[in-house]
Amino acid sequence: MPALDIFSNRAFSVISLTDAINKVPFVPGRIGQLGIFSESGVSTTSIMIEEREGSLNLIETTSRGAPAVQNRHNKRKARSFVVPHIALEDTILADEIQNVRAFGSESQLESLEQVLQFRLEEMARKHDATLEHLRIGAIKGQILDADGATVLYDLFNEFGVSQHSEIDFDLDNPTPTEGIIKKKCHDIRRKIEDELGAQPYDHIHAFCGAAFFDDLIAHPEVKTAYERYLDGLFLRQGQARGSFEYAGIVFEEYRGKVGTVDYADTNKANFFPVGVPGLFRQYNAPADFVETANTIGLPRYAKQAVDQEFGRWVKLHTQSNPLPICTRPKTLIKAKRT
Repeated sequence: MPALDIFSNRAFSVISLTDAINKVPFVPGRIGQLGIFSESGVSTTSIMIEEREGSLNLIETTSRGAPAVQNRHNKRKARSFVVPHIALEDTILADEIQNVRAFGSESQLESLEQVLQFRLEEMARKHDATLEHLRIGAIKGQILDADGATVLYDLFNEFGVSQHSEIDFDLDNPTPTEGIIKKKCHDIRRKIEDELGAQPYDHIHAFCGAAFFDDLIAHPEVKTAYERYLDGLFLRQGQARGSFEYAGIVFEEYRGKVGTVDYADTNKANFFPVGVPGLFRQYNAPADFVETANTIGLPRYAKQAVDQEFGRWVKLHTQSNPLPICTRPKTLIKAKRT
């Protein structure tokens, strides 16, 4: 069968037979790679978080035989959160696959199954990018909608706490005080440890914007340590792009941008503890389908519907219902470049 005449067809989407390259855009997903969010499904569209802090206070002395000091208990607090609903739909028309060559083939007609799979993969990448955007918001303490401006949840307000004052690293100072960066790192570590109390943690991580990271590794105090760290990089495995450890903190240049929405402020850094049980949670609610009502939610759902009247189209529907959250937002520290 000769090659199909597809170059004049508006549905033509295959560029080369021998160079069949599918250019997949970068999908931000570093937070997912870190694995700091523990996921669990819920059977409702809202979740309730109950807080019960341990009480620790010094006991006053009393005279022997006098009434003892009465133990004080902290009250339990409960907070309700509605789980965000993220849905995406696409429609495949019969004309879109008519006379279109299969990807990488000269004569085989494109099948509906192949087109369906490609569209679903494309939609899945958009869900991945959206989830990463929600997760970076949870790490910052302010979960934003897709426009990068609309606040879905301000975790500090929701939990009734205030964020620690932003720490100025003063990275553009031409004559910095000796050891000043290390002191600021120690200050961040102490603040986080004070908030964690007896909770164990693995290490403190910092997602840095590009300008913050560049000025940090060029700082006179840090430069030598960074170069020494790079010298031994080949001995370590699993290192992320542009990351190094200094003064007990892992600094990493965070890469995340979709369209005009930049996940990270180039002049900022966000510090958070890693390895704290239950600190970062993600709740997945069920889809709004009849068959999934009151079932345990899954990370993602997909369905298809066919034109029952004439069979001219197939509609795809994908959705996710995730709520990533930090249960102790006062452990989230923000810093600026200057």
